[in-house]
Amino acid sequence: MSKPEAIKIENKIDELGTLLTVTVDKEDMGKIIGKAGETAKAIRRLIHQWGMTNQARIAIKISEPLLK
Repeated sequence: MSKPEAIKIENKIDELGTLLTVTVDKEDMGKIIGKAGETAKAIRRLIHQWGMTNQARIAIKISEPLLK
């Protein structure tokens, strides 16, 4: 990550579960998504597995950064 201080994680809890929204710097967006989306898929699989283990529904949204 070229700008780790720009990472923001927000959570929203409702009756469907928890939504984690991850926002990163524009330059780091490709690193979070990865080649053909493989890194993002791996992150989602890990969070999903953790949620199943802890009886929680968790989803992750990778938010497109605001253009400056």
